[in-house]
Amino acid sequence: MTDTPTSPAADPAAVRRKRLIALGAGVTVIALGWGSYSWLSGGDSRSTDDAYVNGHVVSVTPQVAGTIIRVGADNSDRVAAGTPLVEIDPSDARVALAAAEADLARAVRNVRGLFATDARYDAEIGVAQASLDKARSDYRQRQAIAGTGAVTGEDVRHARDAVRSAEAMLAAARKARAQALAQTSGATLASHPDVRAAAERVRAAALALARARVVAPVSGMIAQRSVQLGRRVAPGDRLMAVVPLDRLWIDANFKEVQLDGICPGQPATVTADIYGARVTYHGRVADIEAGSGAAFALLPAQNATGNWIKVVQRVPVRIRLDPAELARNPLRIGLSAKVTVDTSRCDRKARPAAPQAESVALYDAQTRAADATVARIIAANIGRQP
Repeated sequence: MTDTPTSPAADPAAVRRKRLIALGAGVTVIALGWGSYSWLSGGDSRSTDDAYVNGHVVSVTPQVAGTIIRVGADNSDRVAAGTPLVEIDPSDARVALAAAEADLARAVRNVRGLFATDARYDAEIGVAQASLDKARSDYRQRQAIAGTGAVTGEDVRHARDAVRSAEAMLAAARKARAQALAQTSGATLASHPDVRAAAERVRAAALALARARVVAPVSGMIAQRSVQLGRRVAPGDRLMAVVPLDRLWIDANFKEVQLDGICPGQPATVTADIYGARVTYHGRVADIEAGSGAAFALLPAQNATGNWIKVVQRVPVRIRLDPAELARNPLRIGLSAKVTVDTSRCDRKARPAAPQAESVALYDAQTRAADATVARIIAANIGRQP
């Protein structure tokens, strides 16, 4: 008589083992889910390794046309704002400036003559008025003695004609004076339209000559040089670029599910792949960009047409870096980085700092130099102010 084998399904140890395996698998799935959720959208920090160094690439372009006769910088050169980078042949600009200066000097002298004419017409009116007064006096005297026979009727007629002639001369002098005043009324020599028009031509020519020297608008490193000696350039042609390496920032491309809780002003730590973990940058969140990378792409996705597949979008978050840390450990545009933002505090009512206006003072200096040229020419030809 043989023993009947025990069924595995009836084995309590096997059943308990299966239940433990199922429970362990369930706990693992829950832990993985919770960890994924915390990594994507929860916790007191947000991290991404989809981050890159970015910065301004300031184009250097000419403002006047001409032939390149000198190039003063090449790629990787460090330059300060105002450093001459390219020189355009200034011969035509010098000729134009000399002609404009001569026109301004002539205009100033002509307007001086107009003011002097005003004074001359005032004197002519005085002479004509005196002649009229004398003619009227002579006419009245001849009329008074005409009845006595001391003067003839012809003398009286001649005296009357002399009065009419003097009146006509006075009227002509007044009209001439009015015509002269129409050219100078309400204006000084410097503000006269003829002088102002000539002065603007001098300013334009002086600026064109100054702009023949193309200078660096900002301090930084030269990149993307394309200009060569002898090349004919036109206004707006790209010659090279200047990258201000002390104004770099990080564009951290967070997933859209990570953006909740990120606010301007939050502290952030950055590690760049070029230095690894041995160098840590400390920055601040400037703000979340206005749209996702796909929205501003050259060919944005058209999700309303054809088949649609949902893709988690990434939105750039700008991280401002400490200039002192950048000076100690320089970065370059395009380098990879990893960013962690501390989201433990978030003041949603806080507004990002107002942007700092950018300007180039050297262009103002060129304008002031042109104004000084105009003032010098006017002063040299104005003589005594009427």
